[in-house]
Amino acid sequence: MRSFLLAVTALAMTSCAHQTPGSSPGTTPSTALELVASSPRQWTGIAVSKKGRIFVNFPRWSEDVPVSVGELKNGEVVPYPNATWNTWTPETQDPQRFVAVQSVVIDDQDRLWVLDTGNPQFKGVITPPRLHQFDLGRDELVRSYTFAPEVSSGDSYLNDVTFDTRRNVAYLTDSQAGGLVVLNLESGNARKVLAKHPSTHAEDKPLTVMGRTMKKLVQSDGIALSPDRETLYWAALTGHVLWRIPTAALLDIQQNDEALAPRIERVHSIVATDGIMFDRNGTLWLGGLEDSSIHRYVPGGAYTQVIQDNRLRWPDSFAQGPDGKIYVTTSQIHLPPAERGPYEIYRFAP
Repeated sequence: MRSFLLAVTALAMTSCAHQTPGSSPGTTPSTALELVASSPRQWTGIAVSKKGRIFVNFPRWSEDVPVSVGELKNGEVVPYPNATWNTWTPETQDPQRFVAVQSVVIDDQDRLWVLDTGNPQFKGVITPPRLHQFDLGRDELVRSYTFAPEVSSGDSYLNDVTFDTRRNVAYLTDSQAGGLVVLNLESGNARKVLAKHPSTHAEDKPLTVMGRTMKKLVQSDGIALSPDRETLYWAALTGHVLWRIPTAALLDIQQNDEALAPRIERVHSIVATDGIMFDRNGTLWLGGLEDSSIHRYVPGGAYTQVIQDNRLRWPDSFAQGPDGKIYVTTSQIHLPPAERGPYEIYRFAP
């Protein structure tokens, strides 16, 4: 499979000296957006390694997805880890082929994780969802985790994932059926919790994103683990509340949903967000879908808009680079395909 071209913008050092076009008066030079790359194809996830390698994924939301996971190299998206992994058809039964990838994440051990929903075009789970771990030193698969039907089947759509590398645990969201998934990375055992709790389900009212009504209701989506690994945060995409729960409660397998519910805390009212991410300083970054913005939340402190820029057409996923800068993808989900422009990646200094 041939790689396909990306338009990659050189990062002008002087760009931060001027207010970003379309930004609010409160946007400061330190939070001006720098265009990193653009693509004619829709991406969602982004991951940046300690050496500055940039990985992206392209969800299978249409028939035309030539690459599921790629690495940005010299102005091109190169299929990762190779072309074979990125060659899939409905007849393919090989578990080492990407079916419908929703997110890519690099953990604090510099390992790349690829979350495959097994649910192309939202038509239902047709193959067991998988979480793949890759060694970036060798660019090879280390292990794949498969999710049983009681965790993800039917209309489930495992959406995002965050990692506790100290306890060897991954936490995931299901954005179609609702709920959180707790995966033990040693045993491979997973369980789904809070599948019917209001915190993991959409609000009844559709979102209005930059003047466009989005009728589809999306359940629990963005998820992030506090740097001390003691608290898990999440939000439903079609919603305006940030939630959290102590991880000690989730890790106690004796705690059923009834016991977990009182441990959930309503943290803050928010602008509807897709991905969320804690940076290395303990600040939580959140998108603002409804007004093309980016916010930050300091636990126990303020929730603040730091960027509003009309180029942020559906800020989707976040990643932090080795220099501390924050990267964000734009996926334009609220727009009909005919009205979309190039899909872009921006970065800014927090």
